[in-house]
Amino acid sequence: MTTTELSIGGMTCAACANRIERKLRKLEGVSAAVNYATEKASVTHPADLDPAVLVAEVERAGYTAELPQTIRTREERDTLEDRLIISASCAVSVIVPAMVPALWIAGWEWVSLALTLPIVLYGGWPFHRAAWANLRQRSATMDTLVSLGTLVAFGWSLWELLAARAQPTGHHATHASASAATHPMVYFEVAAGITVFILVGRYLEARAKRRAGTALRALLDLGAKEVALLQDGREILVPADQISVGDVFVVRPGEKIATDGTVIEGVSAVDASLLTGESVPVEVGVGDRVVGATVNAGGRLVVRATQVGGDTRLAQIARLVEAAQSGKADVQRLADRVSAVFVPVVIVIALATLSAWLLLESPPAEAIRAAITVLIIACPCALGLATPTALLVGTGRGAQLGILIKGPEALERTRRIDTVVLDKTGTVTEGRMTLTAVVAADGEDSDEILRLVGALEGGSEHPIGRAIAEAAESTLPVAEFAALPGLGVEGRVAGKSVLAGRPDLVAGRWGDLPSTVEKALAEAGSVGATAVVAGWDGAARGVLVVSDVVRSTSAQAVQDLKDLGLSPVLLTGDHPAVAEAVAAEVGIGKVIAGVLPEGKVEAIRDLQRQGRSVAMVGDGVNDAAALAQADLGIAMGTGTDVAIEASDLTLVSGDLRAAADAIRLARRTLATIKGNLFWAFAYNVAALPLAAAGLLHPMIAGAAMALSSVFVVTNSLRLRRFR
Repeated sequence: MTTTELSIGGMTCAACANRIERKLRKLEGVSAAVNYATEKASVTHPADLDPAVLVAEVERAGYTAELPQTIRTREERDTLEDRLIISASCAVSVIVPAMVPALWIAGWEWVSLALTLPIVLYGGWPFHRAAWANLRQRSATMDTLVSLGTLVAFGWSLWELLAARAQPTGHHATHASASAATHPMVYFEVAAGITVFILVGRYLEARAKRRAGTALRALLDLGAKEVALLQDGREILVPADQISVGDVFVVRPGEKIATDGTVIEGVSAVDASLLTGESVPVEVGVGDRVVGATVNAGGRLVVRATQVGGDTRLAQIARLVEAAQSGKADVQRLADRVSAVFVPVVIVIALATLSAWLLLESPPAEAIRAAITVLIIACPCALGLATPTALLVGTGRGAQLGILIKGPEALERTRRIDTVVLDKTGTVTEGRMTLTAVVAADGEDSDEILRLVGALEGGSEHPIGRAIAEAAESTLPVAEFAALPGLGVEGRVAGKSVLAGRPDLVAGRWGDLPSTVEKALAEAGSVGATAVVAGWDGAARGVLVVSDVVRSTSAQAVQDLKDLGLSPVLLTGDHPAVAEAVAAEVGIGKVIAGVLPEGKVEAIRDLQRQGRSVAMVGDGVNDAAALAQADLGIAMGTGTDVAIEASDLTLVSGDLRAAADAIRLARRTLATIKGNLFWAFAYNVAALPLAAAGLLHPMIAGAAMALSSVFVVTNSLRLRRFR
């Protein structure tokens, strides 16, 4: 199976998207999701199926399909603007005289006819074309209602006008009688007004949808446009899209890093706030990875490209965001099902309204007006926009804040979450060993211990040794270095024979350890830290304590999660003493420790069997299965690819505080979707009886229908202000 993305043209409402989906799904082995807001279709199909078949199927449904092209979208937008300007210019001279009887000069009806004709035919052409395409497919959409309403209003008015000309007596006999009778019979202003109001709504909707997608476009525009390649010692400026894996390039202070890579020369601070939302620059040096589109805030860097084009972190984020925007929540599927049957039901209601008025012996013109109003007021456009626009804005805003939401299903799960399970290493803690204390024996200097042992550990590849070496930054020369696997290291530093490692290694060489050292070892063990005993010249001199330190933001993150009504649980494969110490430091009451990866899955299942809805936050390969088992998986963006793949939400910055932000944003987006759907449903339910009773003018109905769509999109845009 493979996935093809198509750019769809000609859609005018959510019902169009539903029709295209149904058409594509009739092909064997094909599943499709069509997004009206983004005007794209994501089609999963057998790899041996020619995409041209998909395009042909969409075209048979009366629409266009092609690979995404910005130019086509811009041309459609310009055409919409042209139709609106021409229609609005003509409509003013039709609507104003119709509303002001004093302007009913002889022949004004014919002027209205001449001005309404281009409005209905040119301005309303997209609606009529779509309605005809729907009719050929034996289906109906919002365009069917608009087209029927405007054509019936125009056709009835033309009939009345021609009939009145054929019989010059009656209501055309005098100006007074014209004032009394002609206006109720002729509805050119209705056909003109409805078309213009709906075009205005479509134009505002198109603008709002463009604004809704600005976050994703801004994300894609973050990348550097040019890069200084280093070739034979010379810097050559080339477009950023010409860089290849393995190329070496220079990044000066203030410049954007062109693509993902590894620093091979230089030290600097990198500002990743545009990409991750993290405000504090990150220090990088030789061997550190850097991400494209981040900004070099310090010194000169030389970087070797490791990922380019679609493989970069920025491109991956953009794909995740776009995939999330094309999905459908359960609430939207409900709206789709309602929309699919709504239009035929409305047509039946309109015919019933017409029949009822005629049976009550009302004037035919009044019956026609009531039926037209029913057709216009019931257009379910707002229903179709309710979910995709909120998703578009919510996921785009999340991307700006370093929160990636994989799809609408993730949004719905956040509503039910009551327990959050946190992995320890790399999630609550930094995920790397750090020197936390140096305890000297009586009469010894802790600085000298660190200086000598740090120099010795500089030759070690062990994480504990590297942590000590990084903290010491010692430049003393080392001779006769030897690594003792599983025990420690030894060598000569500054003329001293230095030994560092496990307590039993040192005790075995030099006898009992000093009481100060024994006490430091006991204290380190009580908090689950690792203790390295060091000494030289036949005596133990002190203890270096190394541990995976808690992130400075973790305690605040746990409190934020509690404030959301969630119960935090610490889940780790580490020693229970270590886990308990970390949990106490950050304020977590429940701890599950000493479990293997499969044990983590079972722990999640146990919580679920207790009736809890569980979110899991993790970053490693050993967390992937638990992330998939949880009701909501949240991966740290600094973690492994497999963990990110198994999750529903990804925190790009790696800051645990973003987990609470992600849940708040997801809940806010879901609340916006539900609010949109409520008002869209409520609008139709409340307006239909008024229209059938003749209490609404068709033009007011057209304006209200257009405004309902604009309201839904504008309400979604409020998510852009989420903090």
